[in-house]
Amino acid sequence: MLDRLNQAMEHIEGHLDGHVDVSALARITVTSEYHFRRLFSSLAGMPLSEYVRRRRLTVAGADVLAGEPTLLEIAVRYGYASGEAFARAFRAVHGVGPGEARRTGAALNSQPRLSFRLTVEGNSTMRYRIVEKEAFRVVGRKARVPLIYEGVNPHIAEHIRSIPPETMLRIAAFSDQDPEGVVSVTVRLPDGVSDDLRDGIEEGSDLDYYQAVVTSTAAGELPGDLDVLDCPAGTWAVFENTGPFPQALQRMWGDIAAQWIPSNPYEYRPGPEILRTRPSKDDPAHSDAQLWFPVTRTRG
Repeated sequence: MLDRLNQAMEHIEGHLDGHVDVSALARITVTSEYHFRRLFSSLAGMPLSEYVRRRRLTVAGADVLAGEPTLLEIAVRYGYASGEAFARAFRAVHGVGPGEARRTGAALNSQPRLSFRLTVEGNSTMRYRIVEKEAFRVVGRKARVPLIYEGVNPHIAEHIRSIPPETMLRIAAFSDQDPEGVVSVTVRLPDGVSDDLRDGIEEGSDLDYYQAVVTSTAAGELPGDLDVLDCPAGTWAVFENTGPFPQALQRMWGDIAAQWIPSNPYEYRPGPEILRTRPSKDDPAHSDAQLWFPVTRTRG
């Protein structure tokens, strides 16, 4: 898998002055386009489109400072429809326009070329199980929040505090299947909103967050003041760990992308991620976490 990822990076480098075809990258890595975008974002910490944009403007910056060709020719070479569009994108990355950079020899920012190397990890076992789950509903209270990769997300914490206790009791009463009780459900909006945004899962990207339960209750039997998310039948990889919250959980998310997905015959599929946390019985400072991750089998 590492060799294929690095071949994909080579393909990107060879097409910075043209169209980077995500379907070609998926073929190189023997994955779906959706899985490649998710895997790349999880490993690189930025969406694929953002990486390509930064690399293009890094290489374009060298051409600008070289003094030739003209700025318009550079803009066209790297896929910009006009000099103005190129100037805006250039300034967003480098903090200075291309004309000024050429006149003054300004210092520019550089996006390093990515490569993937093996580090010897995997010395701890990841506990997981595969569950085939019938269609269900997520029922609770929803909020639009920004993605934060490290530490407590204050927007989620504020949303949870804003839900009256009596409302949470009503929500909890609808729980009738695994994972039981109140759970956290996140939906990465780019997955289903716009093809142009589907890999936009960088920090600060919007999520729909539900403080909710999983239920089979018919939609017509649910109160109108609650938010409902219909989830089709599918396969789920269920991971478990124990540790300080949220650090242990955030490490588990990274381990799934960097270790479990490349080592197992599954890949991401669009769908919500469901998290169930409870205080650890052995250590009150730790939490027992159970993460339901939507996957699809790739072979075998």
